[in-house]
Amino acid sequence: MTASNLLASLERPSRAAVIGVSGGIGRAVTERLAAEGFEAVHALSRRGLGSEYQGVRSGAIDIEHEPSIAAAAVELQDGAPLRLVLVATGLLHAVDQQPEKTYRSLDPELLARSFRVNAIGPALVAKHMLPLLPKSGKSIFAVISARVGSIEDNRLGGWYGYRASKAALNQFIRTLAVEVRRQKPDTICVALHPGTVDTALSQPFQTGVETGKLFTPAYSAERLLSVLDGLTAADSGGFFAWDGQRIPF
Repeated sequence: MTASNLLASLERPSRAAVIGVSGGIGRAVTERLAAEGFEAVHALSRRGLGSEYQGVRSGAIDIEHEPSIAAAAVELQDGAPLRLVLVATGLLHAVDQQPEKTYRSLDPELLARSFRVNAIGPALVAKHMLPLLPKSGKSIFAVISARVGSIEDNRLGGWYGYRASKAALNQFIRTLAVEVRRQKPDTICVALHPGTVDTALSQPFQTGVETGKLFTPAYSAERLLSVLDGLTAADSGGFFAWDGQRIPF
C-alpha cells in the first residue's frame, strides 16, 4: 500500500502535519505525503525540512517548549481540514546520553530529558492540535513509539529511560483515545512501531539486527502509512507495528 490509499480513506480536501521532519522517518513520511495529493503537508521541526517539496509548508516547533507547540498549532488553524497529525520525534541517545544498561546508571536529569522528548512533548502536541481535527469523518493523531515501550514484551531489560518514556507515551495515547472518542468518534489515536530503521537514532545499535530487518526510512514510512490507511475508529487507542500487527502494552 502507499500513502495515496491513506488519502483515499480521508475526506478531501485534507491537510497533514508531521512533527519531527528533521529525523529520517519524519522526513520520509513528509516526502511521501507531499507526492500523494494532500492539500498541504505541514513539516515541523526545530531545524526545518531543509528541502522544498511542492505542497509542503515548513515550520518551526520545539516539543520541549509548550509556547512553541501552541504557536505552531495557531499556524495550522486555517485551510482545508487537518486530518492527519503524526509525531515522529524521539530520543534514544545523545552525545552526553546513552541508553542505560543497568539501574546503576540511572540519572534524574537524563531520565527527565527522555520523558520530555518521548512522552511529554507528544502529549502537549495532542493538547494543542487535537482540537484542530474535524468533529466528524476519519482523522488520525499518531505517534512514533517503539516496541521496547511494551511492558508485556520486555524480556531483555535495560534502556530504562527510553523504555519507560515510550511506555508513558503509549499510556498517553490510550488515555487520549478514551477522551477523544466522546467528542470526535471518528478520530483515531494510535501509537506506531516503525521497526528498526536506518536512522541516526538506531545507528549505534544496528549490529545485531537480523538480515532484512533494518528498514530504510522510505520503506518504514510506506508501511506506517499503509497501517494508518487500514485503521478504523475501533482501533483507536491501540499500538501497532509497521506490519499492522497489534503490540501488547
